[in-house]
Amino acid sequence: MTPTPDATPAPLHWKLVIDAADPHAQADFWAAALHYEVEDNSALVERLLELGALPGAATVEFHGRPAFRDLIAVRHPDDPYDKERGTGLGRRLLFQRVPEAKTVKNRLHLDLHPGEGRRADEVERLERLGARVLREVREPSGEWVVMADPEGNEFCVA
Repeated sequence: MTPTPDATPAPLHWKLVIDAADPHAQADFWAAALHYEVEDNSALVERLLELGALPGAATVEFHGRPAFRDLIAVRHPDDPYDKERGTGLGRRLLFQRVPEAKTVKNRLHLDLHPGEGRRADEVERLERLGARVLREVREPSGEWVVMADPEGNEFCVA
């Protein structure tokens, strides 16, 4: 369907989906790294289990509550979310379980911007959370640190 010339299309809602061997561990890391919240989908999981629409094998206990076994998201704490489902309606990262390991460089990555003069402290904090420094970059265009999360996904701290 082609929009009429006077109609402005609404911006699309999106989330970044990241493949993971252990989506729950990745969610914990990235929630801490970004100061985000791990989504609580337990009410939805319980409802789907009661209806027989979700087998018990598709769930795990995560932080003392039922969760989907193969996916979990983190969201910005100030963004809206669906209270019945626990699903964020704004900035989100969704981690989904995949069987294969990461083998090549990311084609897409996050750049974290901690603020002027705070890069070194942020890199140290992220290392304590389980990230590792891959290299430090100093170019005429700027300086940043390339890091890897616990599963090897690259990201930068500018």
